[in-house]
Amino acid sequence: MKTKQLISLAVIACVALASASCNSKEEKKVETRIEKVKVKKLEKVEIDRVYEISTTLQGYETMNIAPSLTGTIERIYVEVGSKVSAGQDLVRMDQTQYKTTKLTVDNLTTEMQRMDALMESGNVSQQTYDQTKVAYDQAKENLDFLRQNTYVKAKFAGSISAKNYEDGELYGGGPILTLTQIDKLKAYINIPESYFPYIKEGMSLTLKSEIYPDKEFKATVEIVHPTIDAASHTFQAKIKIDNKANYLRPGMFVRTTMPISKQEVIIAPYQAVLKLIGSNDRYVFVNDNGRAKRVAVKMGQRFDENIEIITDEITEDDELIVVGQGHVIDGVQLDIVE
Repeated sequence: MKTKQLISLAVIACVALASASCNSKEEKKVETRIEKVKVKKLEKVEIDRVYEISTTLQGYETMNIAPSLTGTIERIYVEVGSKVSAGQDLVRMDQTQYKTTKLTVDNLTTEMQRMDALMESGNVSQQTYDQTKVAYDQAKENLDFLRQNTYVKAKFAGSISAKNYEDGELYGGGPILTLTQIDKLKAYINIPESYFPYIKEGMSLTLKSEIYPDKEFKATVEIVHPTIDAASHTFQAKIKIDNKANYLRPGMFVRTTMPISKQEVIIAPYQAVLKLIGSNDRYVFVNDNGRAKRVAVKMGQRFDENIEIITDEITEDDELIVVGQGHVIDGVQLDIVE
């Protein structure tokens, strides 16, 4: 039994010695290895800090054409996709009730004219005059209501985006048509509360769509909501988009770039930032008195071939390895070439 224990201890000792020997060799290898690299002195630059967010476009105004009357739909003047102008006829409902009320108003108009004449000559009581006037006003108001709901017109210019009934069908409720304004669009975006001081009404924005990769669309912040959502710590802003060229459509997915503020940051060539295999961790190498020092970083805003790097371990005037960094390991000796 003792013999077996002695053998085991001997094996462990050998393994430990071998491991120490390997580590020693690795350290010596790092000590003696020299890598040729190029470096770039880091400096702070002033940037326009922007916030990028995705959103979905909506028609600036959307109106469901739903008369406050039931009955037969006599005529629908438009189809899906029709472009309409403000005041254009869209739907005509059954006219019977409207025509009957119009005759009543015509008769009461004549009666009202007679009452006015009698009132001037003092041949009618105030009570009789007031009763006739009330009946006339009520009939006129009812006629206006029936006119608007029998002959339905577009409240604004736009396009018909839905049609749910056909001529001659019995209307029982719900929208007959949906009218959507397209020459002007809107979108709502949620912005982190930390940016609240920077977002102002009237601020100019830029929209981009994957459908039109070479185009930029201008937008404006129309409303900044005054409260912060306690759950998400964001606030909402409504943006308005001029779409007179008709490239964009409600429902499209776009990306919005919002200018926030000017800040001084450290930027580096994008290729100098390395990625740890198997994760999304990023790092760079800097010159630390002739040896490579690995520094973990986070990536910020990108500027063409450069990227903002965020870390407390790098300061202005540090030398970043920009060529040969792929062959460098932490602690290796550097041969810096021009």
